[in-house]
Amino acid sequence: MAAKPPVSDPAQDAPEVGPPARSAAGPAAVGRSLRMAGRQMGARRTALTLLRVNQKEGFDCPGCAWPEAEDRHTAEFCENGAKAVAEEATLRRVTPDFFAEHSVADLAGRSGYWLGQQGRLTGPMYLPEGGTHYEPVSWDRAFDIVAEELRALGSPDEALFYTSGRTSNEAAFLYQLFARALGTNNLPDCSNLCHESSGEALTETIGVGKGSVLLEDLNRADLIIVAGQNPGTNHPRMLSALEAAKAAGARIITVNPLPEAGMIRFRNPQNARGMAGRGTELTDLFLQIRLGGDQALFRELSRLLLAADDALPPGADGPRPLDHAFIGEHTHGYEEFAAAARAADPAETLRATGLDRADIDAALEMVLGARSIVVCWAMGLTQHKHAVPTIREIVNFLLLRGNIGRPGAGVCPVRGHSNVQGDRTMGITERPTPAFLDALEKEFGFAPPRRHGLDVVDSIRALRDGTAGVFFAMGGNFVAASPDTDVTEAAMRRARLTVHVSTKLNRSHAVTGARALILPTLGRTERDRQATGDQFVTVEDSMGMVHGSRGRLDPASPGLLSEPAIVSRLARRVLDGGPGGEIPWEEFEGDYRLIRERISRVVPGFEDFEAKVARPGGFTLPHAPRDERRFPTATGKANFTAAPLEYPELPEGRLLLQTLRSHDQYNTTIYGLDDHYRGIRGGRRVVLVHPEDAGALGFADGSYADLVGEWTDGTERRAPGFRVVHYPTARGCAAAYYPETNVLVPLDATADRSNTPVSKSVVVRLEPAPSPAP
Repeated sequence: MAAKPPVSDPAQDAPEVGPPARSAAGPAAVGRSLRMAGRQMGARRTALTLLRVNQKEGFDCPGCAWPEAEDRHTAEFCENGAKAVAEEATLRRVTPDFFAEHSVADLAGRSGYWLGQQGRLTGPMYLPEGGTHYEPVSWDRAFDIVAEELRALGSPDEALFYTSGRTSNEAAFLYQLFARALGTNNLPDCSNLCHESSGEALTETIGVGKGSVLLEDLNRADLIIVAGQNPGTNHPRMLSALEAAKAAGARIITVNPLPEAGMIRFRNPQNARGMAGRGTELTDLFLQIRLGGDQALFRELSRLLLAADDALPPGADGPRPLDHAFIGEHTHGYEEFAAAARAADPAETLRATGLDRADIDAALEMVLGARSIVVCWAMGLTQHKHAVPTIREIVNFLLLRGNIGRPGAGVCPVRGHSNVQGDRTMGITERPTPAFLDALEKEFGFAPPRRHGLDVVDSIRALRDGTAGVFFAMGGNFVAASPDTDVTEAAMRRARLTVHVSTKLNRSHAVTGARALILPTLGRTERDRQATGDQFVTVEDSMGMVHGSRGRLDPASPGLLSEPAIVSRLARRVLDGGPGGEIPWEEFEGDYRLIRERISRVVPGFEDFEAKVARPGGFTLPHAPRDERRFPTATGKANFTAAPLEYPELPEGRLLLQTLRSHDQYNTTIYGLDDHYRGIRGGRRVVLVHPEDAGALGFADGSYADLVGEWTDGTERRAPGFRVVHYPTARGCAAAYYPETNVLVPLDATADRSNTPVSKSVVVRLEPAPSPAP
């Protein structure tokens, strides 16, 4: 058996700090993975489980959404993937005795790390109104409680149905079907917090809100630009793909305020060079950009491409800097965009980006030398007020040279959570298209609601204002993931009922409505046996590949239900006698093939779903811009856009803060208290500041500060007690971990159009704070 969970909650505010690493992975990562897996699962269970991760007949890693190649390594997982699997397949258990020992108030005072370390939930738990402790409850009674509260609402729109990215396609499809049969489109999901800006920008410009590249395109690219992303921690298997691209001749530009170890040098643990040698240097050019300056950078590159093309006489021999044939045949709005780009002020670009002219000239030289270019990005670009214009600017840059819709080129938003993209494909959205609702109505015979629902930020507002009363979460850790922590927690406590479908404890279970339920569910690693036998589920990766996932471990407890079973039983209890009551929910629970049959008739690209997913490795969803150079936009073409240049203004004596993950973290799940690649050990309350900025502000390395967020409306938010770490970040910029710094982001501080919290551009001042007591 694994060691017992920790009894005490370790301090996180007095870390040790050393120099940041200059390479990622290698033997050290292997050792960390195996040590944690052994502590959680034991040696035999570790071997049996990890060797099935991301295999064609195995289960999909519950971590990130990076795709798998056709040919897979025996150990097709990364360090953080191993940690995610170990925490799900742990031998630790949270039983009713645990809840009898720990009150909700006690749990609310614990760290997220401590809560997660307690182990797997084993049975449904209920917090009655006025109660102090969760208590065991039967599944039937749990569903009755949810039904009671839903029926007591004045409108279905007073209910909120949140979804985490780890939910399978089958569960997500049933979940949205239930919500819409109930009568609401209130289906906020974690996409609202991360890549909503990408979907908004890409839908407008190319007609599909997903990336346009496949894994093999990286191997065909001449140039890969990785902007606002830290693959070494957040998508470690991407480093293997970048290494392969380098071997095939690609060059890589990294755009980031922080130098990240994984993008400096990768020591691949799957080959001798990575384990015993120095590994592979990945980045050819590092652009240490100021936070929020990415729109200005891509606008400037486009301006320089236009200038280079203008300098060539008509009919000049050889390829031109611009692909005029592509622009003429496939795009709209070129002239307006070109005029705006030509008018861009180069001096303002340098102010916005913090880069030297030599840096930008070096990038231009690499761009001009590359026929095929892929641009990858993540939340470093999506969580700014001007995130949507920034991503549209990337599209502009790619369209100029025809870099969408051909091999080795395109847009590559790298999604964070496994199946977050699939959930959206299955209809988890507060803004469904009329075509999707028409297909639902035709297939199931009820009229789904047409009015748009609430996203995450608007859901918190509804709870705060008392216009929503029931919050139901399918996975995730909503309280810790959301902005404006104090406001979010107060809003959740105003609910009549909060429900969380979960595998493990997290902060959201301790911040409850008047009544609360915890409904424990199967994990990806576990066997899912229903009335017709063992079932499998499907997921969609970050590049639109759909494949099966089959767990083999015995469930952590006989008291667990699968996510499809939970939704099906709840729907039967709530919808009986009303719209949606005729849907064969019991049959769906017993045989997931019947769910996939309905998906195949509702969701484009899933025709003949069962046969396609039976192929080893699954299948690729169609993507019109990639496959046909067909752009299903309002104009019928790819759209150039001409937005005003935006970037954060930084007052004197202030810093621009980004929130980020540590290396011992996946989203809000904290695996440990070390950030190996940034040199942080044994703590999380740190703020990384350039030594010259820290000196100018009067903060020595190792001193302590409160972080005070300042907003243009006069609003302030405070996060106390952070150790100042002198760190080689971009000048004027700082970084600290979330969820500890989510408190700094007001609910109303969101990106234009996407409504995503602006967690990557927080203006802060540092105020001296006392060092923690020894």
